[in-house]
Amino acid sequence: MELKKEKAIHSFKSGLNCAQAVLTAYCDELNLNNDFALSVSCGFGGGMGRLQETCGAITGSFMVMGIYNSQKYADHKVRKDVTYLMIQQFCDQFKSIHGTLNCRKLLNCDLKTEAGQQYLKDHHLIETVCEKCIDDSIKILERLLERQI
Repeated sequence: MELKKEKAIHSFKSGLNCAQAVLTAYCDELNLNNDFALSVSCGFGGGMGRLQETCGAITGSFMVMGIYNSQKYADHKVRKDVTYLMIQQFCDQFKSIHGTLNCRKLLNCDLKTEAGQQYLKDHHLIETVCEKCIDDSIKILERLLERQI
């Protein structure tokens, strides 16, 4: 788990968005092409295209769960049911830590504005909020995936 967290945080600090950072940390384990993972998760950072809805670390985690379960279960209904349950459990755990799944509430600023971008930098929210969300997402993911093995 520590290696995945380190890889995700390093990728995030290197310019990937939060969803990309989480998903690409699992590329080796999921036998997933890194370029494809970057492409499919590209629009999910900043709460989906900086709309600041569901945190990108969370949506990246949802992608991991979906891919994992699609590889594990042949039956589409089982894949879907197991993935939905894992997502619900993930969200309950994330909310118990952060109080919300919403990027805007987590950051308390509007990323679509210059003032919001400045607030993000001035208050070091990337380090104190975004990196923590990535870290916690991977911790939760690891616990959930462990139960599925």
